[in-house]
Amino acid sequence: MLTIQPDMMQTAAICIVVLFIGRWLKTKVSLFEKFCIPSPVIGGFLFAIIHLLLRQAGVVEFSMDTTLQEPFMMFFFTTIGLSSSIEVLKKGGRGVPLFYIATILLVIAQNSVGVGVAKLIGEKPELGLLCGSITMIGGHGTAGVWGPIFEQNGMVGGEVIGMAAATFGLIMGSLIGGPIGGMLIKKNNLKPSNIKDDVLDNENNVAKKSNIDANEVLKTMAVIFVSIALGVILKGALLKISDKIVLPAYVTSMFVAGIYRNTLGRKGVFKVDEECTEMLGDIGLNMFLAMALSTLKLWQLAAVAGPMLIILGIQTVLMAIFTIVVTFNIMRRDYDAAILSAGMCGFGMGATPNGVANMSSVTEKYGASPKAFFILPVVGAFLIDITNTVIITIFASIF
Repeated sequence: MLTIQPDMMQTAAICIVVLFIGRWLKTKVSLFEKFCIPSPVIGGFLFAIIHLLLRQAGVVEFSMDTTLQEPFMMFFFTTIGLSSSIEVLKKGGRGVPLFYIATILLVIAQNSVGVGVAKLIGEKPELGLLCGSITMIGGHGTAGVWGPIFEQNGMVGGEVIGMAAATFGLIMGSLIGGPIGGMLIKKNNLKPSNIKDDVLDNENNVAKKSNIDANEVLKTMAVIFVSIALGVILKGALLKISDKIVLPAYVTSMFVAGIYRNTLGRKGVFKVDEECTEMLGDIGLNMFLAMALSTLKLWQLAAVAGPMLIILGIQTVLMAIFTIVVTFNIMRRDYDAAILSAGMCGFGMGATPNGVANMSSVTEKYGASPKAFFILPVVGAFLIDITNTVIITIFASIF
């Protein structure tokens, strides 16, 4: 079988084409627009399916160079920090503990359902945990940690099962988030708040779009790259203080960018341009997702046995019901709650960037939600990682 190995830049080129194919398909297929399916998910998943069919037919296999995938992700999250003014944080502050509580409840529910269904169908509880918060909330990273642990304890193929489950969750979380968010908005006749305009009024007295030129783009990119560089240093420094303080580099970079945004970046020559930051963030997010979805190895799902698919199917139903009944109500049934419900589907079954992508897809159609875009990354990328590990350990010790 022919193996094609695109290099770093060729992979990026393929993903850009895939992204625009997704955008084109979204304009042609009304269901994609109606259900707010993100364009990179459409194009990337299509490419992954075609790749699967070609590989299974013995025609060709792609071995993509994903070197740029993580930088694009870090680039995007740094712009989130750069967009987080203290005024927005104050107004959305109470939402963080509320969303954190909702996410803890989700972790417990996912593990309870996973273990319960596994036992009901005569499987080991480890399979249920691997199809629970390990791979749903935790994603591929957590699966890569716990899979080998279960293998050491006698579970055959623990790591492969974990990766397959995480892939399933990544796809389903991306597919159901937009439709759920859109449904909640339309059903409850919700409208976006004017938080962003209020913040701009407070800082500038006049809320208006800026004129973006090459100098403004370069200045904003300089702030982003310096924030990433300092974020990596901060991550290492925290790790030296305690080996228990393990934060992803994109979280520390987001934190550094947030400090800049609310100090030097408030006014004057160092002021952050909101429109330029949003534009660059969109580029980073779309490229990351196009690359992540295009390089999915869907044939890993072939290793998922019938019992595993049953558990994962029930987890998908749980996710949909949980966001509509629990998350939406805990977050006070407003527009931001609907956006966060869409986002929870993404990171609750896959990864934080997928949650953000779901929210982006919905807000692109219905309007901005600055609160949601601050709350979800803080909880999804940092707070819940620690809590998830503790809860998984408790469940593993009990069962």
